[in-house]
Parts: sequence; structure tokens; C-alpha cells
Amino acid sequence: MKSKNYRIAYGAVIAAVYAVLTCLQNLLVPGSASMAVQFRVSEILNVMAIFTPSAIPGLTLGCLISNAFSAASGFPLDIIIGSAATLGSAVCMYLFRNVKIRDFPLISMLMPILWNGFIVGWEIEYFFVEGPFEWVGFLTSGAFVALGEAVVMLIPGTALYYAVRKRKMKL
Repeated sequence: MKSKNYRIAYGAVIAAVYAVLTCLQNLLVPGSASMAVQFRVSEILNVMAIFTPSAIPGLTLGCLISNAFSAASGFPLDIIIGSAATLGSAVCMYLFRNVKIRDFPLISMLMPILWNGFIVGWEIEYFFVEGPFEWVGFLTSGAFVALGEAVVMLIPGTALYYAVRKRKMKL
């Protein structure tokens, strides 16, 4: 059993790495981590929620910090809504970590795709699109967000999952 200080420090490291990766990506490729189709490299860190509950507050805090500095920071609710999506997906990833298909936690890996697709898709349609809320717009926005999330989670995220598992890291 890891000490409380170790778990707090581990979560803080995840938060820092997530925030730095997202802000650096936005600096190098503006909009790639904050537009409708997001390919946040930092989202691969969601995989850590499968291995340790310490990742849950770390991912949430990292998302909150990076959203505060993103292109959408002119919209303060984005900081809360985006962080809530990350919190929900991280909690679900941890809860479903033992549900595996051929020794792969597919349900867990789908959680960020579903949570961000639904919540951020709704946020884009409700707050950023002029005019009344439209289901077609919501589904389109959600699909684009989910697509970006799927690319990140299912390719480099899967590689990270197997790398951590293969090395039997003690998290």
C-alpha cells in the first residue's frame, strides 16, 4: 500500500505533465488541443486511471489547468465543463478497469471517448454555436470530439497501456 503522500505526489505529477503537454501542444500547433476535433496528446495519460486511482484527481486538475490556458479560456465554463468530463471518464476508467475483452480493458479505454464526445459536444453546440440548440449539431460536434479522442486513446493510449503493463510498474 502506497502512502498518502506518495499518492498525492503521483497525482500532482500527472496533473503537471498533462497541463504542460497540452499547453505546449497549443503553443506548437495552435488549436490542435482546443478546437472541435482535438488531438490532445496529453489525453493518453487517461490510461493511468486504469492502473491507479491517484490518476483521477491528477487528470482532473491537469485538465482544469490546461483549459484555463487554452484558446477557449475566454469562456470560463469550459474550465469546469471540460474538467467534469475528464473527472467522469477517469472515474469510469478506474471502475471498469477489470472488465476486459481478451485481456484488454476496452470499456475503460472507451470512457474518455464517450464522456468527452457527449459533454464537450454538448458544450460546443450549446455555448459556441449561434442560434437554438440543434440535435444534429450536437451529434456532429460530439462525433468530431469523440473522433479526436478515439485516435489518441486507441493508438498511443493502447501503446502506453501495454508498456505500463509489460513493465509491471508499481503505481
